[in-house]
Amino acid sequence: MSNNIPLAERLRPTSLDDYIGQRHLVGENGIIRKMMESGRINSFILWGPPGVGKTTLAKIIAAATESSFYTLSAVTSGVKDVREVIDKCKAESRSMFAKGRPILFIDEIHRFSKSQQDSLLGAVEQGVVTLIGATTENPSFEVIRPLLSRTQVYTLKSLDIEDLEQLLQNAISSDPVLSKRKVEVMEKTALFRFAGGDARKLLNILDLIEQSTPMGETVVINDDIVTERLQENPMAYDRNGELHYDIISAFIKSIRGSDPDAAVYWLARMVEGGEDPEFIARRLVIVASEDVGLANPNALLLANATFDAIRKIGWPEGRIVLAECTVYLANSPKSNSSYMALGAAMEVVRATGNLPVPLHLRNAPTKLMKDLGYHEGYKYAHNYKGNYVEQQYLPDNLVGTRFWKPCDNPQEARMWQHLESLRGGKSSE
Repeated sequence: MSNNIPLAERLRPTSLDDYIGQRHLVGENGIIRKMMESGRINSFILWGPPGVGKTTLAKIIAAATESSFYTLSAVTSGVKDVREVIDKCKAESRSMFAKGRPILFIDEIHRFSKSQQDSLLGAVEQGVVTLIGATTENPSFEVIRPLLSRTQVYTLKSLDIEDLEQLLQNAISSDPVLSKRKVEVMEKTALFRFAGGDARKLLNILDLIEQSTPMGETVVINDDIVTERLQENPMAYDRNGELHYDIISAFIKSIRGSDPDAAVYWLARMVEGGEDPEFIARRLVIVASEDVGLANPNALLLANATFDAIRKIGWPEGRIVLAECTVYLANSPKSNSSYMALGAAMEVVRATGNLPVPLHLRNAPTKLMKDLGYHEGYKYAHNYKGNYVEQQYLPDNLVGTRFWKPCDNPQEARMWQHLESLRGGKSSE
């Protein structure tokens, strides 16, 4: 095999037995494995970060089901291209030699416009094609509702250390180039850190180190060599635009850390790099809620207004709006109390399951429900002084549990004092 073919392509798996990661989807009880075993593949969208196996998984499914495999890139394809492929699939489905339903794989489906996505609806609903989409963006924002209703969304996760370890060993032992060289792995911390759960990144780093080591010499992998080679070739492991995930991470952490200068710098990097403005604006909305939160509730209003303004005025003026919001959020007091409260509540939900809703809180639209005691004894808060009355709102097993704990800022201090004053006093009708 030619050394010019990237290592990541040379090692691309062709079956689930060689596929690394995503055990929740392709493991023994994984939904995708079960679909493949049944031979009936439904349309779905794979959502996950780069380098976790979305394209590879689609190709494995097509090969295992002996289905024709058509690929479109949302970056380069238009409605005409979609219709041409669908016409081919229709003709194929009428053939007496047809085996499985043709698979149409659309990479970066989040970049398809509404009209492009609309052009898929009929073929997906009629079963002309099995659609497999791949996206790094949240489909809830980027995929139209009619298409979402016709597909399932499966989330792919970044590879964990165990996965990366297996990938590294496979590369050293199975790759036709690396397996012929003496490779000495002394340290893996930097390698795994720079890979960041991305299989392609890890293999591209290995490729870089192997190619920069003269033939006849041992290919040594340690933290110093990995760091040195990547600093000399900063884009060598970033061939598919993964760097923007590192930069958006630095951007978010700078806002969280109340450093407006660093936040604006990373914003400038994204603006100059041609990043999608809506991608940045969505992150600002998330930061406003997750990191600024109740310490300054107006932050979420401004972030939403920023997202709306980006859509209204477009580019390049939109960068000014992004800058204003970025500086505002970085300078705002910070609180993650609502984010942490939800996390704590979700842990309890997972541990306790579906605890029953107290009868007095249940809706009672029918006579039978009223006879069973639904809604009986409920106290309408607005009928009491201060619009508050002491009453049980949590399930019986969780009475007294506190999920929300205020952070140290004036806004939440006032909220807490208000709650304490209500709970401390007796309500009267």
